[in-house]
Order: sequence, then C-alpha cells, then structure tokens
Amino acid sequence: MKEPNMFDSFSLKGLELKNRIMMSPMCQYSVDKKDGIATDWHYIHYVSRAIGGAGLVMVEMTDVEPDGRISDHDLGLWSEEQIPALKKIVDGIHQHGAKASIQIAHAGRKAEDAEVPVAPSAIPFDENSKTPRELTTEEVYELIGKFRKSVRFAVQAGFDVIEIHGAHGYLIHQFHSPLTNQRTDEFGKDLTKFGSDVLKAAKEEIPTDMPLIMRISAKEYVDGGYDINGAIELAKAYKEAGAEIFDISSGGEGQIAAWGKPGTHAAYQVPLAREIKKALNVPVIAVGRLDDPTLANAVVGTEDADLVAVGRGMLRNPYWALEAAKQLRKSTDEMVPVQYKLGF
Repeated sequence: MKEPNMFDSFSLKGLELKNRIMMSPMCQYSVDKKDGIATDWHYIHYVSRAIGGAGLVMVEMTDVEPDGRISDHDLGLWSEEQIPALKKIVDGIHQHGAKASIQIAHAGRKAEDAEVPVAPSAIPFDENSKTPRELTTEEVYELIGKFRKSVRFAVQAGFDVIEIHGAHGYLIHQFHSPLTNQRTDEFGKDLTKFGSDVLKAAKEEIPTDMPLIMRISAKEYVDGGYDINGAIELAKAYKEAGAEIFDISSGGEGQIAAWGKPGTHAAYQVPLAREIKKALNVPVIAVGRLDDPTLANAVVGTEDADLVAVGRGMLRNPYWALEAAKQLRKSTDEMVPVQYKLGF
C-alpha cells in the first residue's frame, strides 16, 4: 500500500482537492480605502498561489463588521458590496485548478483601530492595548448573526470551503478561554457556546455537501492557560456543533509567560494536530514552520495531519508547491502550467 504524501488528492463531502497543500491565511493589510473590499493586490496574491500549485488557497482573515478588523486595512465581508471582488478572486483560483477558502473572523479585543474594541470581558490584551467594552448578551447574539451573514456572503462569492477563526486570541478564542471570559451569563457558564453557536449558524448557510473548517489554538502559552487536553474538549464541542475539519495552531491569547515562546523549531505545532486528529478522528490541517518540503511531506506521510498549510514559505515563493514537487521528485506534468514547463 502506497504511503500517503502531500501530493495525493483529498476529498471530504463535496470538497475535492488535487493535493494536500494549503496556502495558510495571512493578513495583507492592503485595503487602502479602508472599505474592506479586496483589491488588485489580493487578486494577484491569491491567484498566483493557485498557479503555483497549491491545492487549497485560503483567503486571509476577513471580518464580520468594521470594528472586528485587526486594522482598518483588513478585508471585510459585512456588505454585499464586498462580494464581487472576492468572487473575482475565487474565479481566478478556480481557473488555475485550485479550490478557494476564506477565513471568517472577528478580532474582538485585538481590533487595534476600533475606537473601543469589544470582548467577552473588559480585559485588555496587554498594558499597551485599549481596554475593550464587555459585550451585552444581546450584542453577543447579534454578533452570531453577523458571522451568519458573512458566511452567507462567502457562499455567494463561490468559496469551496469556509473556515471559522477560533484561534490566535481573536473573539471566539476570547470566549472559550477562561483567561479572557469572566462572564456570568450563558456565554460565561459555557465557554464554547459562542463558538458553537457561530458554527451552527454557519452550517445553516453553507451547502449540505460543503465541509466546515474550525481553526483553534490548541495550546495557550500563558500561566493558567489551557493545554492540549483542554483543546481536545473544546474541539469535541465544536465537532458536535458542526466543524468537520480542524486547522490546528496555537497561542495568541496573551503575553508569553511561564510556558515559553512558541515557534522556536520547525513543525512545533504538529504534535498538537496529531493529538486532535487522534482524539476526535477528524481530518486536521497542520501549520507552523513547515516551509521545508521534505518535512511538510513527512507530516502527511506519517499521517500526523491530512493537509499541510504553508505560510511564510509561500510569501517568499508563490510557486512553493511546484518547487516542492520538483525537489521531492514528484511528477509535475499535471501541476506545472504549460507556460512554465521549460522551467521544470
């Protein structure tokens, strides 16, 4: 039986990928008009990675309301006016044989340009950050509705799969972390209720054959933060709410304290992905310093993860996947555009 590798196809429900290489979502901070609408930069940026051989291209963190952005230069999807530019990107990605995803999010207390950011509780990120306003229970339900609308717009734009961002210290993470959620209402008594309700709303908006991705931080690098065992319990609740693929990252919830700085070695998050996959029996995406093709391929080959997400490596080289195939002596006949075959 052939060992799996990252050039194998992947399918789940109606999602079919030509390989298991994903471009990780990375904010470009390039919306000069501050209207949340994708620009020519975004089109070139994402479509070039489809030309470069990635099986799945994920558009960066795209926010459900203006004050949900990290910065005013981020993408948004709170208005129908923002759909056409994203649809153009999706169509370009499809034209070059890849599938398109988008990460739907809200920055919560980490919304740097919001005059007064909002959060589960009025706890600032650090001493240099604004103190957020605690959301009322009614406002929390309204935000669930805003996530729902953004997912609906993403479907209208033609995305093949949608990711809900519950990691890196952003709003959903803020709700499910005991460090940042000190509420006394139903969203404090059940720390996974907000994220679960967002997932349930998303499931009602996406086609029945479209899987739903949930990104979580599987470890908090601060005193009193949850570890992988806590993350498994979070993931179980989110699986029950409708998440079918988990994108496994870590950190982002606060200043580094006792547990040390993350990301000091290659593949540092792969053990977290492995544990989530084992505990929940679900497909997982591994991410984090997987720029070396041999290493990335081994993550799939050893079945620690089903897909590998490459971030900085694809910032440096849009054709990372094609170069990886050449380096690993995999056939590039079907991957390389005819215009580039002389180079391979």
